[in-house]
Amino acid sequence: MRHTIFAAFLCLLAACGGGGSSTDTGSSGGGQGPAAQPPTAQEAARLLTQGTFGVTEAGIGEVQGQGINGWITAQMALPRPGLSHEAFIDIALAANGSVNANNFYQTWWKQAINEPDQLRQRVTFALSQIFVVSLADPAVDTRGAASWYDMLQANAFGNFRTLMEEVTLHPMMGRYLTYLGNQKEDAAGTRTPDENYAREVMQLMTIGLIELNADGTPRLNGTEQIPTYTPADIAGLAKVFTGISWYNTSPNNTTFAGGNAHSDRSVRPMIFYPNFHSTSAKTFLGVTIPASTTVDMAGDLRIALDRLFNHANTGPFIAKRLIQQLVTSNPSPAYVGRISAVFANNGSGVRGDLAAVVRAILTDAEARSISVATSASFGKLREPVIRVTNWARSFGATSQTGNFLITSTSANTSLNQSPLTSPSVFNFWRPGFTPPATTQLGQNMLLAPEFQVVDEVTTASYINQMQDWINAGIGSTPTGGSGRDVRAAYAAEIALADNPTALVDRMNTLLFYGQMTSTLQTRLNAAISAVAVPAATGSNQTAIDTARLNRAKTAVFFSMISPEYLVQR
Repeated sequence: MRHTIFAAFLCLLAACGGGGSSTDTGSSGGGQGPAAQPPTAQEAARLLTQGTFGVTEAGIGEVQGQGINGWITAQMALPRPGLSHEAFIDIALAANGSVNANNFYQTWWKQAINEPDQLRQRVTFALSQIFVVSLADPAVDTRGAASWYDMLQANAFGNFRTLMEEVTLHPMMGRYLTYLGNQKEDAAGTRTPDENYAREVMQLMTIGLIELNADGTPRLNGTEQIPTYTPADIAGLAKVFTGISWYNTSPNNTTFAGGNAHSDRSVRPMIFYPNFHSTSAKTFLGVTIPASTTVDMAGDLRIALDRLFNHANTGPFIAKRLIQQLVTSNPSPAYVGRISAVFANNGSGVRGDLAAVVRAILTDAEARSISVATSASFGKLREPVIRVTNWARSFGATSQTGNFLITSTSANTSLNQSPLTSPSVFNFWRPGFTPPATTQLGQNMLLAPEFQVVDEVTTASYINQMQDWINAGIGSTPTGGSGRDVRAAYAAEIALADNPTALVDRMNTLLFYGQMTSTLQTRLNAAISAVAVPAATGSNQTAIDTARLNRAKTAVFFSMISPEYLVQR
């Protein structure tokens, strides 16, 4: 049975790549201009699948009423949540005396499911998988992690250059990549600066490993790819990140080393300690900061970050990563090139405008075209966590406590993923992952990053978990309460339970944006119909209600474990 399930994943995900060259825009319009016609419910649902944590009837209405560009504009104008992640953690800390990763998961699920600024929520989650810190590392504390996520959220529609600097100076990145308290080299040559961040900020967060054309394809020297940096570049850049350590109102050598800790040091930006900063020449990526007898840490950092920000690779590198997170695993070079051009110039001469980049990604012809969506080379595997937020939002799940008491879902017998808890700085999966050549994906050399964590165990576990959660809810039982904390009532689905075809249509709109195949519709209709609803006799209403609820749950369960649902197109 488990082998059969896994084989079904492999077969389906042969179409989980991305790209396609069609320029058909569908009736909703495409490119980066306004929609020519109001989007259909299915087109609206598809946009919401890419740009939110789950489709809702209300969301569909908003997109249809505002149009695609109008909805994006309205979403970007929404304020951030009134209760930040850090504030949520502070409340829990005051109430309980301590906090742990589960407290962060609670505030994360609460915002992802409930908050109206869904586009910001979804883009923040994407950024958290490019700029990675992880609660799996004991160096990252819960309050600091909450502050980190708030910082990403604040910059989701800001400028990439500002984001780079705030990432660099956040103490959780300093802790995670070990450059907090990084010291300059010594005269004897026995100590050299820590190179972790210098390496990863290039490899994973800005320019990547090989030089790129504007469309994300590799630049070649003859037939050879060209590395973007060398060990010498890493060593030179590492000197820039010396002398940066904990925030303190009275900084000194002791606070640099972690003593006399300030109560907010895990949430306040790190500060400069000139005594520990290298003043020797720093050469990297074709730039040299000359040796000096004086210390200009702010100037050195500005030069370094400006070089990374303005590097020719940064636009296409970030464009492709965000497209992979939101739309498709293998965007065509033309798609990457169009988004890279917006990164370079938002139309008003501004480089790095993330709001413009996100808009361009979601309004591009390849993101909106239904004909491209049905191509065998388009799409992405839905992340496990996002499948659960889809369920919660689409079917109106609520928390009894209001605090979403959901604990870790990282075990491979659960979702194999928890927010902000990747196993390494390389994220939950590598963006360049291609399955083995024994699969159709591998044979076609298609990328399928999320497939790196799919195997027989995780596939079967997902099915088992969803059966349980759809039936009984998810999360801990509240103190003094009963049942799971987060549950769906399925009121709208129960109302359609006597009409299996209408119930299938609802699944098709909310979970499949109108693209459910006729084969799956037939099978789902049969599964729903197999749950018999007793005839009303005046004394068996409870049995009738139970049967209708079971029909609703059957529709949701079989939809959400279907291979068609698991691939976002």
